[in-house]
Amino acid sequence: MKKKVLIIANFTKLPNENGNSRFTYIINLIDKEKYDVELITSSFSHGEKQQREEVKFDLDYKITLIKEPGYKKNVSLKRFYSHYIFAKNVKKHLEKIEKPDIIYCAVPSLDVAKVVSNFTRKNNIRFIIDVQDLWPEAFKMVFNVPVISNIIFAPMEKMANKIYKEADNIVAVSDTYCDRAKRVNIKENQSLTVFLGTDLDYFDKCKNENKLEKDEENFEIAYIGTLGHSYDIKIIIDALAILNQKNIKFVVMGNGPLQQEFKNYAKEKNVNCEFTGRLEYEKMIARLCKCDMAVNPIKKGAAQSIINKVGDYAAAGLPVISTQECPEYKKIVEDYKVGYNIQNNNVEEIAEKILELYNDNELRENLGKNNRRLAEEKFNRKNTYLKIKELIEK
Repeated sequence: MKKKVLIIANFTKLPNENGNSRFTYIINLIDKEKYDVELITSSFSHGEKQQREEVKFDLDYKITLIKEPGYKKNVSLKRFYSHYIFAKNVKKHLEKIEKPDIIYCAVPSLDVAKVVSNFTRKNNIRFIIDVQDLWPEAFKMVFNVPVISNIIFAPMEKMANKIYKEADNIVAVSDTYCDRAKRVNIKENQSLTVFLGTDLDYFDKCKNENKLEKDEENFEIAYIGTLGHSYDIKIIIDALAILNQKNIKFVVMGNGPLQQEFKNYAKEKNVNCEFTGRLEYEKMIARLCKCDMAVNPIKKGAAQSIINKVGDYAAAGLPVISTQECPEYKKIVEDYKVGYNIQNNNVEEIAEKILELYNDNELRENLGKNNRRLAEEKFNRKNTYLKIKELIEK
């Protein structure tokens, strides 16, 4: 008789949606001859900020959309309310279906993970968490008022600790996040760090099928990802303003709440910037690989660790300038020699290193090769995600 596995992740992508989903990749690895798999996710698309249409998929696993009201802003009371309602609806669904043997649950959201934690404990079900982000740490970055922030977010921190404590196994997207969860987990369990990563075969296929010619007139600096409060796009614009090189173009791929503010700032500073908006993943790969270098400008105090963009930069084989404080990524940059770690308020050094890479083709090529080697060793899902498959099926 087959065992039943539930994968619960409210921020995942569906097979018909643009993106690089961790959870559908994991599902496709699980042996369907031994396991019945159901993906439970939200009716609301976090990325598109709209309700999903019901679509019938011809798959070897089941997809269940659970109703969630939705929200317009990532940091808002409406978002917390939306997660709360989604969690209540997930609880109703769990109580009416056949009890699974294993639940693999993304964290956050905390409301959903709390419901799942209580359900698994009550029904003696194996509970595996996959820590994607640290809450409330990420929200403290946006609303950081001494003492007051700690008081406001104390209930959320207590909830997170309870979820981490109850997990039978911990998977996380970085050692930083894994260690945070293990700090309060009292069970003797196996834990894994598996970077978000990408499928390098698919990445290279997209690059080759959508290949774009290098811009002979401009030296292009890439940024991909959210245009939000954690990402210091302005410091890169400031560095380019210092250089005042009109043939250096800053290519910003993504969208977010501060997109217009960043556009206005680039115009004010008279810097050559291209804001592409959010691209389909395949088109983003082609545009990224056309660039000469990449930046990872993370603000001081941000909770991010090993994030999606650094895996894509590695896959593209680009040298990187990073202002991220996370010791884990800083060590990777140093150990693999993929670029430069720079203090996140040092605009002069950022400008200096951009100019150094601009002037030295051989240096760019060597750092880029090192970053591609990093991708092959640490970010290739074809190899790294097998550890998650083995953990689920053990």
